[in-house]
Amino acid sequence: MIAALLLFAVQAAGPAAAAPGVETTAPSPVADQDLREFAAIDGRKVAGRPTGGPYANPDKILLLTRDGKGYPAVMASLAFPARQSLPAPPAGTLAVVRLHQRMETIIPGPTADDLAFVAANRLPLFVIGEWARPAPMWEVAWVDGAVRFRTVGDVGEIGPWQD
Repeated sequence: MIAALLLFAVQAAGPAAAAPGVETTAPSPVADQDLREFAAIDGRKVAGRPTGGPYANPDKILLLTRDGKGYPAVMASLAFPARQSLPAPPAGTLAVVRLHQRMETIIPGPTADDLAFVAANRLPLFVIGEWARPAPMWEVAWVDGAVRFRTVGDVGEIGPWQD
């Protein structure tokens, strides 16, 4: 409930939350290289840090945008109940980073909820696993009419797309 209220507050801010002077065009279904590198470096900095709030072992969510100079930036950071589907992000969001504290799949990677989020929103999602060090990371995107994912290395290097 609290996560929904936080997300509602971010959505209520709407386009005004975007930095002045930044063009608000439709986000690409595959993240630009600088967004991927930003998520790889800054997203992993959040791994292992405690979160406060009413949820036991919540997922951490970072909403990425661009600042007034066009550089990647974090628009919002919040905790979200694990194993729960993410709602649509607010306008101005270019990509979402989700940090899972526990491995939910037999083979490490994005969960079914992560894949469904990208299918519904056509927005890049970076999934980071907090259960290991270094934290593994995957990029999930809408590619060629389907949801695909690939591994992302420590500084943004990428692997091949997988179904």
